[in-house]
Amino acid sequence: MLDLSAFEKALHALDEAIRAGASEELKQLLTPGQYNTLRYGLVQRFEFTYELSWKFIKRWLEANLGAVYVDGVSRRELFRIAAEHRLIADVEQWMFFHKLRNLTSHTYDEDTANEVCTGAELFYRQACLLRDALAARND
Repeated sequence: MLDLSAFEKALHALDEAIRAGASEELKQLLTPGQYNTLRYGLVQRFEFTYELSWKFIKRWLEANLGAVYVDGVSRRELFRIAAEHRLIADVEQWMFFHKLRNLTSHTYDEDTANEVCTGAELFYRQACLLRDALAARND
């Protein structure tokens, strides 16, 4: 049985960062530097939650299918197997999230931050669905 509490906490933290970043009222209260710091925090919370997401996918698949099916597979293949087992709905969408994560590890500029902040909202919704699927099938 997987302990999903770390995933739950990461989702909660990501949700808080998304809400804070989307708040026009908060944006007006902050200096541009403070607002950028807030956005970079959102990017970091996205990175952390994405990493937990794919690792929980892998753990569930290892526990339910066997490590031989997932050890050493590419991320695309991991997501394909996850979709086959109804943990996620759309492999390409999860590959997009993977692309965003890779962007953050290679570049860290304003355009990248904007793209990740926008993608983080979509990711959050899909990660919540993943959490729900894992919880429902966590025996």
